[in-house]
This record gives sequence, C-alpha cells and structure tokens, in this order.
Amino acid sequence: MEQFTAIIGRIDDIVWGVPLMAIILLGGLLLTIRVKCLQTHKLPLALKWMFQNEDDGEGEISSFAALCTALSATIGTGNIVGVATAVFTGGPGALFWMIVAAFFGMATKYSEGLLAVKYRVIDENNHSLGGPFYYIEKGMGKNWKWLAKLFAFFGICAGLLGIGTITQVNGITSAAQGFFDPEKAHMVTLPILGTHSIVTVIAAIVVAGFTALVVIGGVKRIARVSEIIVPFMAILYFVVVIILIICNITAVPAAIVTIVKAAFDPMAVTGGVVGSMIVAMQKGVARGIFSNEAGLGSAPIAAAAAKTNECVRQGLVSMTGTFIDTIVICTLTGLSIVVTGAWQVEGLEGVQITTYAFQHGLPLPAGLSAFILMLCLVFFAFTTILGWDYYSERCLEYLVGNNKTVLTTYRWLYILAVLIGPFLTVSAVWTLADIFNGLMAFPNMIALFVLSGVVAKETKDFFDKKKHLV
Repeated sequence: MEQFTAIIGRIDDIVWGVPLMAIILLGGLLLTIRVKCLQTHKLPLALKWMFQNEDDGEGEISSFAALCTALSATIGTGNIVGVATAVFTGGPGALFWMIVAAFFGMATKYSEGLLAVKYRVIDENNHSLGGPFYYIEKGMGKNWKWLAKLFAFFGICAGLLGIGTITQVNGITSAAQGFFDPEKAHMVTLPILGTHSIVTVIAAIVVAGFTALVVIGGVKRIARVSEIIVPFMAILYFVVVIILIICNITAVPAAIVTIVKAAFDPMAVTGGVVGSMIVAMQKGVARGIFSNEAGLGSAPIAAAAAKTNECVRQGLVSMTGTFIDTIVICTLTGLSIVVTGAWQVEGLEGVQITTYAFQHGLPLPAGLSAFILMLCLVFFAFTTILGWDYYSERCLEYLVGNNKTVLTTYRWLYILAVLIGPFLTVSAVWTLADIFNGLMAFPNMIALFVLSGVVAKETKDFFDKKKHLV
C-alpha cells in the first residue's frame, strides 16, 4: 500500500506540476488578449447582469442560479484552509500571485461560460446539457469526441472519489469534532470503520442526510438550495472578515507592502523560510487555480443550464465567479492572516492559522470566533458537495445518456461516499481525487486554445451589436 501511495503521489506531483499551471496561465493570458482585457472594463456590466435574469431564455435555471451552483462548488474549504496553507508555505507573496492568476482566470472563466452556452444541447423537455464535453465535440469536431469522453470520465472520478465527497465531508466532520470534542473524549467503535469521535459519526450522518434530500431532487433542487446558501455564506464570511480588517486597519498598509515585497523577494520578508520567488509564485498560482477552478472545466457545466439566449452574457456572469471566489474572498482571508501575523506563529497549519487570525483579530470571545469559522467551513464544504454532485452527474449523463437507472444509482453511490468519507483516512484516496481533478484541465485547456478564435468573434459581434453597453 505504501508503494502504491508513493507512486500516485509522484503522479500527482506531475499532474499538478509547473506544466499544468503554465498551460492554464498561458491560456488565461491568450484569452485576455483575444477578448481585449474584457475582465477589467466589462466587470461592472457583469456584476449588474449577475442579478438580472433573462426570463425568456432557453435553459433550466436562472443565470444567477447557475452562478450560485458554480460558486457552490468553487467556494469551499480551500478559501479558508487552502489560502492559509499557501501563505504559510509560500509566504505572504503567494497571495499576490494568487490574485494575478485569478485576473487571467477571469478571462478563462468567461470563455468557458460563453462556449458552454454556445454549444449546449437542449432537448424537447427543456433539459440542458453542456460543458467541455460538448464544446469539444461540437466546436472541435466529431473526431475529438474521444477527448470529450475523457474529460467526462475524469469529471466523474473527481466528483465521486473525493473532491466533491470525501475531502469536503472530512472538512466538515473535522471542524465539528475540533470544536465540540477536541480531546476526543467521547468515542464510539463502528464495525469495519474503526473507532471515532461520536461527533464525527453524528456529523457524517447529518451531512449525508441533507445531501440526500438535495441531490435526489436533481439540478433544480441543487440550484434552489445553492441560491439560498451561497449568498448567505459568502456574505456572512465577507462581513466577518471585513470587521476583522477594520479592527486592524492600522496594520493593513504594512500588510499590503509585505505581500507585494514578498511576491518578488520572499527571503527579505520570511527570513529565509521561503527563499525563492518561484516557490511563492507556484503556491499562489496553484491555490488560485484550486480555488476558482478556472481552466478545470467544471463551472461551464453549470453555466450551460442557465436561462439565456446570449452566450456572451452568460460568459460575463460566469466570470464574476472567479472575481467573487478569489479576488474577494481569498484575498480577504489572506489579508486577515497577514494583518494578524497568524502566518508567523510556529506550530500552526491549515485551518489553525485562519482560526488564530479570527481569534486574535475579531473583537469577540475566542470561542465565538472559532464557532463562526467552523460555521463558515461547514457551509462552504456542504455546498461544494452539492455542486460537485451536479458536475459529475452531468459528466455521467454525457457518457450514458438520460438513463434514469444509472443516474439514480450514481446519486446513491455519491451519498454513500459522503456518509463513509469521514472514516476513510487513506491518503491515497485523497491523492487520486486530486489527480483526476487536475486531469480534467488538460482536455478543457486544449479546447480553449483551439476555440479562442470563436470566443473572440462571439465577443466582438455581441458588443458591435450592443454598442450602448460599451
């Protein structure tokens, strides 16, 4: 088993190495140039359209619901834990490179949303199916259908094997157990699964139950729940972190200087702990890609279900997802960690770093601050479970068609994975999920490079017709 873990660990390092990040960054740069840096001068319009739905558009759910479904998958534990890890391992400069990656990622996400709507399929029941598998097949031609199927296969594996189930439910149960039973004083032994905290067991059952209530209802129920939970959790977290920053406002200018300086000269800030600009860049870019999923091809699956007749419009709405996820939420998390000095405290890692920032930066009792963070973690992780069920189901539907038996069986397997996830501590499962998540990017980025001309043309034609929006 150790040998197998070591092998897939090396594969994971290759998949998520410099080449993939370079491809995604170069893709974002190319698309930024081809759409004439649209993510800057069209962002206000995109934010406006985020709340204005097209009632007469084709599709299953509103544009806002499609965005919330996509955000439900991207706004996850990575926004809290992942940012802390990036700043800890790459220094404060990692936050600078995370924002840079997100800026180019906005052009990538715009292009994904545009292509998803342009090449989607809508049947007689108004059932929408789209995403990388369809813009590969229909945009690049039938000869590339094998690449579309490869993407769909990777998407199913990524959803079922961990990125949407095991890793997220582990985050929820660990947060609950850490708050309610940190000393593991109340243990229970389960057949086959071993001995665990009773808090972990209860949390697993509750999360699996709520997951079943939502996912069995299909995309429309997932969208309805996402429309409620995503804005609530994002606003809650935003308000809490803004309060933290205001309470430490005098330290903000120095923190910004530290972040920028560490991006280019980490050693001067970290005292040699992080001595390479490449390390700071790699950690920041990787965290940015993990967080907003720009280039991975997941979000366009949700975008394809939006009620809209304009692919450019949906592309703009999709683009706001990267802005909200990384440039707003991740930046605020990273700034709170730097402002409070949490990244410099020895012995802390992962969520402990963010917990320290909350406990020492907010004008609240330490226990209440920790509870608020736990609440945010639970909501973030739960919505990611819902979003990835939708993604992986759509990938399965592309491969098997609208086969109700297969799709229903998959949903129950997904719920089962959520239920037993907290009791699977094998690191190989987590690494496999990570690999499949990264492998999704390769077919998607090939399509984005090939179809970048289509994106540029659709964008130009749209704004030429609607000059009043310029």
